[in-house]
Parts: sequence; structure tokens; C-alpha cells
Amino acid sequence: MSIPLLRAPSDQTSDRTSDQTSDRTSGQTSGQTSGQPRQSQPLAPGISLLRGRLHEVCGPARRTFAALLMTRSEGPVLWLQPSWQTERLFPAGLAPMADPGRVMLVMARHPDELLWAAEEALRSGAIPLVIADLTGPPSLTRVRRLHLSAETGAAAAGRTHAAPLALMLTPGDGGAPGIETRWRLTPDRAPGPNPATGLLAHSQSRTRHWRIDRLRDRLAPPASWRLIRQADGTVHLQASE
Repeated sequence: MSIPLLRAPSDQTSDRTSDQTSDRTSGQTSGQTSGQPRQSQPLAPGISLLRGRLHEVCGPARRTFAALLMTRSEGPVLWLQPSWQTERLFPAGLAPMADPGRVMLVMARHPDELLWAAEEALRSGAIPLVIADLTGPPSLTRVRRLHLSAETGAAAAGRTHAAPLALMLTPGDGGAPGIETRWRLTPDRAPGPNPATGLLAHSQSRTRHWRIDRLRDRLAPPASWRLIRQADGTVHLQASE
């Protein structure tokens, strides 16, 4: 049985944490930050997101996208959510994919506070993955500030640490202006049971399937795949049907 990534807020202290890509294969991450080659964060074979930039993820499984990205990265993760949102991250739901102990969950009282906190975290260069879980796309000015903060953080991280990656989660089909890439992740239909037995193989029953769409990329055209996560945590792509 899968564990949900979200739950409704409660009165428990732990739920009130204080108010405190582009699809690039090898050789395609040639951008520069302070004279250094930009780092790339893999999501699955054939898909990676450029560090030091802001990427948008939309769709009903957008938080799963963030969890999958955590499995391929290291270090602390700052996850920012609005305190007025009815659904909140349930850290234990991350456990099948990533260590929830890596997550610092911050509940912001105002949209400006949430984006300001994201900018400051990115600018420091100390947190490799900053996730802004938003209720709607921000303005172009805010997007540019997040890009600039991520680039500043990449310079601060230097060659010895991973440059920060900014991930913005938006509902619906997203639509933030000026982002590096935009992705949509939705649950996909898994293969059916064995026609002879009417049963699923044990390995199939523990396999997860999603449809991943590249909606926007500065350097690549739109594309779609089936994203599959095996029971052992291995992730791979199949051509979309």
C-alpha cells in the first residue's frame, strides 16, 4: 500500500513547522556560472535538470516528481509551503522514495514570505534542492529573482559543493513565465494482469508508472515519456504510446 505525500493539517506541533532540464543528455550542459561548467541533476536516464536555475513542475503528481528528484540527489532539502494550504506535505510519505529526515519543512504565512525564503536559501548556496510548493505561478519579476538567486548560490557553492537547484511546484498546467523548463507528471496506467492467470506478477504490483511531459525547455522541443520506477528503486523511461 502506498503512503500519501499529503495530509490535511492537524493541531500537532510537528505539522506547524514555524514560519521560518531541461531534458539534457551527456554533453548538453555546457552553460557557465562564474566561468565554471554548470552542473546537471539527473532525474532518469536521458532527463536531467540544470542546477543554478529554476524549473517548474505541474500536474497531479508534481510532488512525486520532487520526491523522485530527491532520490537522485544528496544533501538537505528545503520544502516551502503556504500555511493556508489545506493539504500539507506528509514527510513519512516520502520514505518509500527518499529519506524524510533530509527535509526542512517551512510553512510561510504569505506568498511573498515563501518566495523570499526560497531566494535566500538559493542565494546562500548551502542547500542543494529548494522546493517552492505554490498555489499559483508567480510573476516574471519573481521568477527572474529566483533565477538570479540560484545563479548566485551556484557561484557560492563553487566546485566543491552541488549548485542549488530551484524547483517550483504549481497546480494545473503551471504557466510561470521565464522558467528554464516546465514538466508535468501524471499517474499512468500500469500494464494489465497476465491473460492466462488474471493476476499481476509480484514485481508488477510494486512498480509505479507515470506519464512525464516536457512542456517547455529553452533548448529542446516538447516531448512525452512513460516514467517507470521498479520495486528496487530503479527509474527508467519508455516512449509514450
